[in-house]
Amino acid sequence: MRRNRNKRQQEEFNISFLDVICCGFGAIVLLLMIAKTVEPIVLEEAELDLDGQVEDLQQQLAEIRGETTVLNRDLNAKREQLDIERERIAILRGELETLQAQFARKTEGESEEGKVRGELTVALQSLTEEMRRLLGENYQRKNNVIGGIPVDSEYILFIIDTSGSMFNYGWDRMMEEMVNTLNLYPNVKGIQVMNDMGDYMFSNYRNKWIPDTPGRRDAILQRLKSWNPFSNSSPVEGIQKAVRSFYDPNKKISIYVLGDEFTGKSIRNVMLAVDRVNAQHGESKRNVRIHAIGFPIQFSRPPHLQTTGLRFAALMRELTYRNGGTFVGLNDFR
Repeated sequence: MRRNRNKRQQEEFNISFLDVICCGFGAIVLLLMIAKTVEPIVLEEAELDLDGQVEDLQQQLAEIRGETTVLNRDLNAKREQLDIERERIAILRGELETLQAQFARKTEGESEEGKVRGELTVALQSLTEEMRRLLGENYQRKNNVIGGIPVDSEYILFIIDTSGSMFNYGWDRMMEEMVNTLNLYPNVKGIQVMNDMGDYMFSNYRNKWIPDTPGRRDAILQRLKSWNPFSNSSPVEGIQKAVRSFYDPNKKISIYVLGDEFTGKSIRNVMLAVDRVNAQHGESKRNVRIHAIGFPIQFSRPPHLQTTGLRFAALMRELTYRNGGTFVGLNDFR
């Protein structure tokens, strides 16, 4: 009895499982039947037509070949032109060598004195309308130079070496040159006197021009007789201070440096220092013209003690040349 009951339970279980499986399978079939159909996926693309691309590439290749031909033609023309220019350069070099040889032959016998004279050019400044008014239209100078230095400015500034050698041995001659210079300027707008260190003769006229009157001129000469401030025998300080203090683009100013020696370390440094304050403007013109008179005091000493005098001459020669003036070395200091 128990065995029949177990068998019946197993059959019921098997029937239920089959029912579930069948229902599930039927549901899947039903879903497939009612689902929306879609187009089949294309797995392979159609072959591309490459004939058009081949034609385009062939056309581009033809254009490139044509451009290459043109460029090669231009390159050949440039090479031919370069060869012609090289031939011209060779001809010009030959002509240059010929001219240099001719120039060397012409200048071979030129004396040192002629070279120096050619370098010491005098740049004359024309009289302004104000100068003509002061001097008169018919005024003519009896002498237009002091030892070769032009005197044609409206303002004059003296920078005097007050060192022991100048004061003790060349002062009388320096006084004569001062008198001669002032006599050649019957009327100017202003005068100033400084030593080579930049010290003023008259402190009450610091940074100002001394009015030009007979009384002022006499006062300058009287004061100059005993004026002996400290000096380092280098004019660069005085020139720098003079240009910085008195430069005016509307005034014609000349500086006169009177001295006998230069004890500074470098002539080139002096050139650069003066160039900075007395700047060059168009047509090689400077703000202020610089002249110099050299007193040969040092050349009365033994040759091995004349170095500072030679250096002063070299410095003033170059300084005046670069600043539109003239350097004159006197042959006597007495």
